[in-house]
Amino acid sequence: MFRDTKAFSGFSVDDIEAAKAFYGDTLGIRVSEENGMLTLHLAGDRDTLVYPKPDHTPATFTILNFPVDDIDEAVDQLTERGVRFERYPQMNQDAKGVMREDGPPIAWFTDPAGNVLSVLQD
Repeated sequence: MFRDTKAFSGFSVDDIEAAKAFYGDTLGIRVSEENGMLTLHLAGDRDTLVYPKPDHTPATFTILNFPVDDIDEAVDQLTERGVRFERYPQMNQDAKGVMREDGPPIAWFTDPAGNVLSVLQD
């Protein structure tokens, strides 16, 4: 039934303008706005909807993962742009916030609405 439908995902934020600035300016993603909602135009033709929700509660899981060739370079560039990386007591993370054990190197950060994102070495 849905084999050929072009499904997409979405998530909520509490401030569309802050989300637009973060995803567009800080992360450098192409963002469009229509009807008070944003569309993140991600590589690979994977558009993602960002919609306002007044009683927004941040996701307690990673909503978007950004694969990169060099995690140290990505973390350094994001840090220069004001992104703060999350520290989780149960995770063995280095000084930059990168966990380098049990899988690909990965570091987590949040958007202005508190949703969890990650950058991981591909």
